[in-house]
Amino acid sequence: MHDNYTRGCPLKYIDPEITSNLKIAYSGKLNIFNWLNEIPKGIKKEELYEVRFKNTRKGYFYNSSDLRLNTGDIVAVEASPGHDIGIISLKGPLVLYQLKKLRISPDEAFKVIYRKAKPNDIEKWKEAIEMEEETMIASRQISSDLKLEMKIGDVEYQGDKTKAIFYYIADERVDFRQLIKVLADRFKIRVEMRQIGARQEAGRIGGIGSCGRELCCSTWISNFISVTTNAARYQELSLNPQKLAGQCGKLKCCLNYEIDSYMDERKNFPPTEVTLNTNLGRANYVKTDVFRHIMWYALEGGNGIIPLAVEKIHDIIEQNKNGKTAEVTIIKTQAPADPTSLDFSNVVGQESLTRFDKGKVKNKKSNRRKKPFKRRDNPTNT
Repeated sequence: MHDNYTRGCPLKYIDPEITSNLKIAYSGKLNIFNWLNEIPKGIKKEELYEVRFKNTRKGYFYNSSDLRLNTGDIVAVEASPGHDIGIISLKGPLVLYQLKKLRISPDEAFKVIYRKAKPNDIEKWKEAIEMEEETMIASRQISSDLKLEMKIGDVEYQGDKTKAIFYYIADERVDFRQLIKVLADRFKIRVEMRQIGARQEAGRIGGIGSCGRELCCSTWISNFISVTTNAARYQELSLNPQKLAGQCGKLKCCLNYEIDSYMDERKNFPPTEVTLNTNLGRANYVKTDVFRHIMWYALEGGNGIIPLAVEKIHDIIEQNKNGKTAEVTIIKTQAPADPTSLDFSNVVGQESLTRFDKGKVKNKKSNRRKKPFKRRDNPTNT
């Protein structure tokens, strides 16, 4: 079976026999670890199941026929119109926690699971999947001919090939009523247009981030939270668009990862727009070391920059309000530790970078000066 049948998740194992109990095991950001799986179950039967489709689309369905279903089973579920084919991604009590997380009432009227997918259902599902790429390329050409300012990024066919979802990106509102008529007449299907953002598109394509790792949006992020430049300001980052923007052209999602820690630390920090009157002169704010609780101020007249503790700055502001000039003592920042003061000493030289270098051996023979040869005369006999 081709990898496309995993519907956006990497393939691990597929049952070689195409039977009604075909199972697909997968891994990816759509996975949810069922930490209640080994807990003994009560008498109440499992009724709600989470079913995933292509990419990040999921749905919750009611098992009205009391089918024996497991994670990875391919099932036929109710759709509008007809039926769709999906893969069970979660079952058991954890489904109720997912509903609570998504703010969906468990008393809501859910669509039902019809049956486990039969061989003819799976064959039709395969044919629908193979049509998706061709349909996407043709729909892009049609939208270009209609001169619509939009990009169709992906197409998802319903399992029975009666309906298709067209995912598109657009900066402004697009009137695609004529496009829907052309697509419905061309492919003889019911058309649904669904707009996605730049972050969803980047997560679908994937790539490597500036940190050297795979993009978070393509590995584990499924709910995108808005990111603002205030997150960079709180963390004292340079407001450089080229460094703060990701591959989608928007602000990086990782700017929100540590923002809560920075906001907690800055709760008691003084305002930065206040000018301090000190015995060294007037001082204006420059920068902050948030976790060391130190703020740097530049003295007017180019007399240098002084670091001040947050508590000291509050005292200075109070004295300035009373019309007093505060006395400032320059604090020294902590110097790096002296490596000679460490207890460890390299006594054998095994950490030396030159320990394998061999010294030059002098050739003693070459240094000897050759004595001049003296010819000895034969003695004469007397």
